[in-house]
Amino acid sequence: MADLSIIQKTYDLIKWYIPIINRLPRNHKFLLGDRITTGLYEFLDQLILARYASKKLEILEPLNGNLDILRYQTRLLLDFNLIQTQRYEYVQKLINDIGLELGGWIKQQMKK
Repeated sequence: MADLSIIQKTYDLIKWYIPIINRLPRNHKFLLGDRITTGLYEFLDQLILARYASKKLEILEPLNGNLDILRYQTRLLLDFNLIQTQRYEYVQKLINDIGLELGGWIKQQMKK
């Protein structure tokens, strides 16, 4: 099921990303780092809730914007030289994979 896969990918992203966020310098950790962390956890929460909701689209559609915010926040880490280019490219690939699955799940729900 697509929704299970996206939940697992988001879970794996959090497992990979949070230790990196936790190593940010203090001046970035408590603003940008906390926003990224909170956004990731809320994104996972919403995916899990959508899995069980009867009106999935109401939960899923706003998540596209949340994912875009995460992309920009991650790019800020790169622009502030807080994350290595290889890690940035890797995390962007993970985010894009999640975005593709989210788009597929939304399209599937629109057909219902």
